[in-house]
Amino acid sequence: MNGTSRKVVIIGGGLSGLSAAFYVRKFYKEAGVQPEIIILEKERSLGGKIETLHKDGFVIEKGPDSFLARKKEMSDLARELELDHELVTTNPNAKKTYILQRGKLQPMPAGLVLGIPTDLKPFIGTKLLSFPGKLRALMDLVIPPRRSEEDEPLGELIERRFGTEVLENLTEPLLAGIYAADMRKISLQATFPQFGEMERQYGSLIRGMLMGRQPKETHTGAKKSMFLTFRQGLQSLVHALVHELHDVEQRTEAAVVAIHDRIADTFTEPAGTTDGSPEAADTPQPRYTVELGTGELLPADDIYITVPNFAAAELLRPHVDVSALDAVNYVSVANVVMAFSGEEMDGNFDGSGFLVPRKEGRNITACTWTSAKWLHTSPEGKVLLRCYVGRSGDEQNVELPDAALEELVRKDLREVMGVTAEPLFTEITRLPNSMPQYPVGHPSNIAGLRSDLAALLPGVYVFGAGYDGIGMPDCIKFAKLTAKAAAEGLLGN
Repeated sequence: MNGTSRKVVIIGGGLSGLSAAFYVRKFYKEAGVQPEIIILEKERSLGGKIETLHKDGFVIEKGPDSFLARKKEMSDLARELELDHELVTTNPNAKKTYILQRGKLQPMPAGLVLGIPTDLKPFIGTKLLSFPGKLRALMDLVIPPRRSEEDEPLGELIERRFGTEVLENLTEPLLAGIYAADMRKISLQATFPQFGEMERQYGSLIRGMLMGRQPKETHTGAKKSMFLTFRQGLQSLVHALVHELHDVEQRTEAAVVAIHDRIADTFTEPAGTTDGSPEAADTPQPRYTVELGTGELLPADDIYITVPNFAAAELLRPHVDVSALDAVNYVSVANVVMAFSGEEMDGNFDGSGFLVPRKEGRNITACTWTSAKWLHTSPEGKVLLRCYVGRSGDEQNVELPDAALEELVRKDLREVMGVTAEPLFTEITRLPNSMPQYPVGHPSNIAGLRSDLAALLPGVYVFGAGYDGIGMPDCIKFAKLTAKAAAEGLLGN
């Protein structure tokens, strides 16, 4: 394969697309193939939802703000980009998290994983559950296990094992900031399949946890959990990738409208798409053509599609069954970040923030005490709060005008935390259709789609937040796995 060139088009310039370009270049070259890579992004900038704002000495994340340290792919990529020295951890003195319960902030008991106790003493002592609710939760130790390996809603598993109180008071608020989901609809197999396995193996999730079988990649309340970010913000990683990919063509404001397949389609390229030389006429042309909104046609041997499922579905619909993509609904959310003078704030910020159960009927789903959780984000004497708005079935406030949305958030902060100070400034970021909701059966649906692609459109790949995991390390992981598998396939040819 030495000396062979291969035209690669990557659709989507978010973290998945940039990571794909990085690893395609790496693994294809190792396979003796010289990739000619083009990244196509319809927006004005690369990086997708990742956006860091530096303002008045604050480091403000307008999109995601951190990642799970346990998932090594992001740290590994940072190391490859020589950026790992910029990684920072959360404030060790801000480990406490609160949950709103009947209008009051109650500390979350130590040792919870998704609301499941790994330490019974603090669980028994918590005020977040009634005494009958705690007894119902402990029935997990005696309720017969479900033996079926079929997918089910995550909420059904939690409710079946621990009861409605644990689901509504603990699990749902813990996951609201990650999935913005309806727990009774989101797929267990696509989110926490290890819990289904634990139920079948141990007959009880508590028993499995107490035997030291905590899933290593599962956060949300586990006292050993740890997050990482970059000192100058997550956009540092995007900037490093963009700089590293200096030999890759990077196009913004380049919308893709169609993919054409020379073999299956009746599509004929217009005259003039080759240079007209006899050599060009004799050279085998790439199988695919990517059509841009401008009418430009780009030849492609391989196509990596990293855009949201609904956008990928429109590109693939003429070629394969896209029902697996159509089944994934996306929820819109907003982040409202407020900066304050510390002298005007009476609150004791002794933790990382608080979570809001759906049944509390508040406008916000959570509030991160950013300046306490991440010490590098704020100048001394200043306070930075980040509030989240929107979840499945409760998205109407996301599109409110700025002033109205800010007032709703400030109302909750006044009533929950007693915050009456005027913000120094407010930054509102709306993220429309940004949170994929994995339906029951999602992993097998996506596996079926990929099988169809391999058979009908070889060299066309799909991955990203809507497929295998919404975290940034997941996006990097599957970009890397896909590029490596593709390169290995080229070695076999």
